[in-house]
Amino acid sequence: MLTIVEDTSPGVHDTVIASCDHQRYQQLGCTEYHDNCADNLSMALSVIGRELPLIPAPFNLWMNIPVAQDGSIQWLAPVSSAGDTIKFRAEMDLIAVMSACPQDITPVNGDDCDPVELHFKVDCV
Repeated sequence: MLTIVEDTSPGVHDTVIASCDHQRYQQLGCTEYHDNCADNLSMALSVIGRELPLIPAPFNLWMNIPVAQDGSIQWLAPVSSAGDTIKFRAEMDLIAVMSACPQDITPVNGDDCDPVELHFKVDCV
């Protein structure tokens, strides 16, 4: 569906971890509703009249989730830096949804979890 044509980051991205959802935040100790990527995806698609029967596996840009030999995983801070970019080429018509990860309980968004800007651009050729 997509080809990575450029990546200026160290190239650490994740395809193992599912989108966070309400249940995940409950497991992490949240007693109130917490914004999450699964709901962000559903809301974004509903705006354009689309609905999914289930949430697909995401491509978590810059997320640092190393998998150990024994299969265990860690949720570590990103190794990317401000200004890193990744460029994709769409190989077919598609709908892409980007969610700025609201995870602020694990260090996966950095130790300080301070919000940062994220920019994206779509070029049609």
